[in-house]
Amino acid sequence: MMQTWSLVSICVLLGVVVRWGVSLNSYSGAGKPPMFGDYEAQRHWQEVTYNLPVQEWYLNTTDNDLNYWGLDYPPLTAYHSLICAYLAKFINPEWVELHKSRGYESPAHKLFMRTTVLLADLLIYIPAVVLYCLYLTEGTARKQVSILLCFLLYPGLILIDYGHFQYNGVSLGLALWAILGLGLGRDALGSVAFCLALNYKQMELYHALPFFCYLLGKCIKLGLLGRGFFLLVRITLAVLVTFALCWLPFLSDPGQIIQVVRRIFPVARGLFEDKVANTWCSLNILIKIRSIVSPDAQIYLSTACTLLAVLPSSVRLLVKPTFWQFKLALVNSSLAFFLFSYQVHEKSILLPALPVCLLLNDLPLISVWFLLVSTFSMVPLLLKDGLLVPYAVTSLAFLFLSIRLLSALERCSEAELRLGAYRKLLFFLPKQDLGCVVRWKFYASVAVMGGLSAASVTLAPPPRLPDLFPVLVSAASFLHFVGLLIYFHIVQFSEPAKKSHKKNK
Repeated sequence: MMQTWSLVSICVLLGVVVRWGVSLNSYSGAGKPPMFGDYEAQRHWQEVTYNLPVQEWYLNTTDNDLNYWGLDYPPLTAYHSLICAYLAKFINPEWVELHKSRGYESPAHKLFMRTTVLLADLLIYIPAVVLYCLYLTEGTARKQVSILLCFLLYPGLILIDYGHFQYNGVSLGLALWAILGLGLGRDALGSVAFCLALNYKQMELYHALPFFCYLLGKCIKLGLLGRGFFLLVRITLAVLVTFALCWLPFLSDPGQIIQVVRRIFPVARGLFEDKVANTWCSLNILIKIRSIVSPDAQIYLSTACTLLAVLPSSVRLLVKPTFWQFKLALVNSSLAFFLFSYQVHEKSILLPALPVCLLLNDLPLISVWFLLVSTFSMVPLLLKDGLLVPYAVTSLAFLFLSIRLLSALERCSEAELRLGAYRKLLFFLPKQDLGCVVRWKFYASVAVMGGLSAASVTLAPPPRLPDLFPVLVSAASFLHFVGLLIYFHIVQFSEPAKKSHKKNK
């Protein structure tokens, strides 16, 4: 046991070193007025929450111009910003001085901001990863530590949080604590953790339906006239109390609640957000949706498509509420939301990436493949922030370590990839080893991602097609995601996992 914890400590240390190394590079919006990027957004939220009463945090006033990085995340994000603001005020009041601190940049402040991201990871995200790998991952201690290292070195989250500057590790960490709670049979505590994640970032709605269906399915299975009823009551109370505490400062005024909700769900921005590897941006290349579909119709269209895409997986989970089904439903729901929902940002791919990390032990090659593609899909954003070298180094390191430590290329037989359902569906194909086909597709995919990444840096696009490479990156990533969404659905609806997952039964 001591040896295992020593290896865990080394893995955590490596994860911290990589994160800090990425943070030393440039950050989003550095020296670029008038908005200065996401780094300034986080700093500005600290300025607003420290200097203004809570009732004005989400309102447009003379002291709070919502057009300049107005708060657009739920209250827990604002409370986190307030805590950071108190620390900033103690170190240097100029960092959060009202109005005068706009666009503030200094080496000391950069160090402070990066440290707050790392501290959040050390307090929330990394402990959840460690506990998941040790308690809900089957295998030898060496295998658990290998999965832990690959989990911690996933480049997408590191590059966005430490290069682009975000606190995604907080919401994803809280969601992972919720998954851990459900996996260990602590359903009420898991529900509290997920409510906190949802109240930190509204994008956690990507994971909400699987949580709801798993817990409801479990209550039904236990009997709604017996133990299931009492479990349902405990979960309901936990959810209501958690939401009430998070929204307490706003509950006295319904108008304020409506204003916060409007800020959290800004439908007026439209369906499209840059060159994202989702259905709408990819389809817009061929069919100009912006021109032929009205803004209101776009909302209804995306909502209908999202519901149709998430329902099969969620219904399956409701009928069979096992932890294996839960993990797959989390992948399928979040990926369907990413592909079809409204106002998707590039970094939203981190939401499907989290549950895919949970499958590193069960489906190593497919999981590694997805995580590489998810990082590649953000290449235009990463290059915009000057993160070419960190992107290349972290992606290659993750590819090498994950393939080697998880024996991903050796564990790709039809049985281990769970391709039995594919064999039945594609009965007309020659009886070749589908695992070998998947392996070669993986090689070709890595070559395409490497080639497009290099071309995006070294080649100038034609004058008539200035966005050629971002479009190619998003289209290639979209095709990958559609194929993987089909694959994960087939796995969920086919045979169960070979491993028993005894802890959740």
